[in-house]
Amino acid sequence: MTFFIFLLACCAAGATGIIFKPGAWYESLKKPSFTPPDWAFPVAWTTIYLLLAWAGYRLTLIPGSEIVLALWAAQIALNTLWTPVFFGANRLVAAMVILVLLWIVVAAMIVMALQLDIITGLILFPYLVWLSVAAALNFSILRHNR
Repeated sequence: MTFFIFLLACCAAGATGIIFKPGAWYESLKKPSFTPPDWAFPVAWTTIYLLLAWAGYRLTLIPGSEIVLALWAAQIALNTLWTPVFFGANRLVAAMVILVLLWIVVAAMIVMALQLDIITGLILFPYLVWLSVAAALNFSILRHNR
């Protein structure tokens, strides 16, 4: 049951992508050559959200994981916020700030999770990799579309 609570939180975050779609504004932006193809985004996020829910569930089973779980909650809030700020409000600087904060929170979450359970920490690592790509993409778009 606990896994499904984490999965529900991830689905709520993912639902922002249904509400705030990239659309014509995003298509008109100058994007870097390393921009992933459109099909990669739903595949990557679905995988990441499943891994996030699994990691959150695993953390609930580990004594002393309260701070890591608080970071989990913080990252899902920031994750949920980014899409409406970037795609809904078209606020590139604000979205970049959110993404930097999200990256820091996720990095701290991974470091702390690794100390509690190596498998949980490793489960979270692809998320940080994808956020690094997203941050580079967001920064490049910001830089080339003032």
